[in-house]
Amino acid sequence: MLDKNKAADIFGKIKKYSSADEVEALTYGGHSALTRFANNTIHQNVAEENYVVSVRTAFDGRTARATTNKLDDESLKRVVAASEKLAKVQHPDPDLLPMPEAGGGARSTQSDPIPSRYFDETASVTPEQRAEAVKKIVGVAQKHKLTTAGIFSTSEVVEGIFNSRGLADWYRQTSSEVSVTMLAADSSGWQKANSPNVAQLDAVTLAEIAARKAFESAAPREIPAGKYTVILEPAAVLDIVGFMFYDFGGLAILDQRSFLNNRVGTKLFGENINIWDDVGHALQSGAPFDGEGIRRQRVQLVEDGVVKRLVYARVTAERMKKSEYKDKVGQIEPTGHGFPIPNEMGEAPMNIVFGGTREPKTVDQMIGSTERGILVTRLWYIREVDPYEKILTGMTRDGTFYVQDGEIQYGVRNFRFNQSLIAMLSNVEEMGTPVRASGEESFDMVVPAMKVGEFNFTEVTKF
Repeated sequence: MLDKNKAADIFGKIKKYSSADEVEALTYGGHSALTRFANNTIHQNVAEENYVVSVRTAFDGRTARATTNKLDDESLKRVVAASEKLAKVQHPDPDLLPMPEAGGGARSTQSDPIPSRYFDETASVTPEQRAEAVKKIVGVAQKHKLTTAGIFSTSEVVEGIFNSRGLADWYRQTSSEVSVTMLAADSSGWQKANSPNVAQLDAVTLAEIAARKAFESAAPREIPAGKYTVILEPAAVLDIVGFMFYDFGGLAILDQRSFLNNRVGTKLFGENINIWDDVGHALQSGAPFDGEGIRRQRVQLVEDGVVKRLVYARVTAERMKKSEYKDKVGQIEPTGHGFPIPNEMGEAPMNIVFGGTREPKTVDQMIGSTERGILVTRLWYIREVDPYEKILTGMTRDGTFYVQDGEIQYGVRNFRFNQSLIAMLSNVEEMGTPVRASGEESFDMVVPAMKVGEFNFTEVTKF
């Protein structure tokens, strides 16, 4: 694995090869391996180790970036030359700031250090160990006369940033993921989990839950579309709410492409909705610094349903202070959520944590308190219909059930929905304990299961 000392040596060469006023290098990569299975057998096993160096140079307000995955001296010379050549033909950017110094920019508001997210047990997982886990998943499928497909992947990754003003930061972590789909003749079930610590993943339990969803939803019945009470499992919550968080960046407000324009400081959601961005949370993962090397702050985005704060890259914070919105968006300061410069997105919160409730409910308890509703395992094919009202459309999948009189009655054909996120988060009746959840449409978050009233299903699908 590439370590900080080797990366620092590489940056020393880059700095020597550059004639720019300032130079920065982002280094990232690592080792990843994946075992893929379908039709109850392993059909692919791959592994890769790769490292990338992305060089940004700046000349008198002009900046550009070039990238290489070849780390020999000649390749480093070429990537520096490419970055400088591109930078010199750019128009000057009046908003471009000097690169941050070591210890500069936002100061982390974390009271405790970021926990280690590197686990030797994860880094040392072998193909044989992944194959053994898949064997157990297949065993569950065969026991229930189902067909299974999915993946088991592991990785160890590094991320670093160095610049000519003395900034040098480094981060490493491991990751592991299991995804299981169980298929029957006319039904399916699904489960997925991700963790830096492979010991936290239980492939057999995931397989058993997915299998239960598949055989319990067999022979699905068709019921009319309409507005129902829904019980969204954490993966379903994650995939739908994930569509709103890029709107919490300051640049999205300045560009007038955020559903929060003219809504910061207002009560937009129910009083039981509290949301943070918190890279230090025990169930989160990722580097504690952003694309410029600024330390990530813990930011409360929503408090008791009120949109409280946005996140900012350094440049966006300076622009916001001079804008017509400066008195309408609350506290303005760099929060350590910027993407590598240059970019068109600005910033976004990427370590989302939902607050819990004083009386968390399990999914079974939510079912037990439901007179008539729908239990949703996951959502997919989600697309935005109305950006300002945050109306989304998509479909249910892999385990959709009709609930009546506090019990699951039977599996139902899947639905298409058209649902406002604002309305959904204003109508959360019950919540579970927030957990680290994985989906397919958004990044991992710490979210609870939710029981939501008046969820709008518009039509029944054909499967």
